[in-house]
Amino acid sequence: FIIRVFQKKIIKRHPRIVVEGRDAASSILKKNPHYTIAFYFSCSLTVSSFRRWRDLKKKIPLKEIKKTLKNRTQQDKIRRQNPLIKVPNAVEIRTHLLTKSQMVQKMSKEIDKKLLLKYGSNFKTRKK
Repeated sequence: FIIRVFQKKIIKRHPRIVVEGRDAASSILKKNPHYTIAFYFSCSLTVSSFRRWRDLKKKIPLKEIKKTLKNRTQQDKIRRQNPLIKVPNAVEIRTHLLTKSQMVQKMSKEIDKKLLLKYGSNFKTRKK
């Protein structure tokens, strides 16, 4: 609770901020302050487990990591306070299907679309 209060104070002081977290849009930014765009990152359990296993320098068995990630996601989705959900207007980024470069491209494109809608002709999209 204390961390959420602190996060909200920082966000109110800095309206042009990027916030990252599993429940940022659905919990921290739910009411005020609000957000311009939300991304919901999803990844297959097989790919996310492999990535975590690689990040941990293969010190923990892949099977154990897969089980832990599956349990964490299930618990996050059913927890009573601030369950992990995709907010209705979030843009889903399916990370297991994209390279890092493709993810950045997709996110940039979505941001440009939102800003164009918000600011109209005053907004100039990035050159490719």
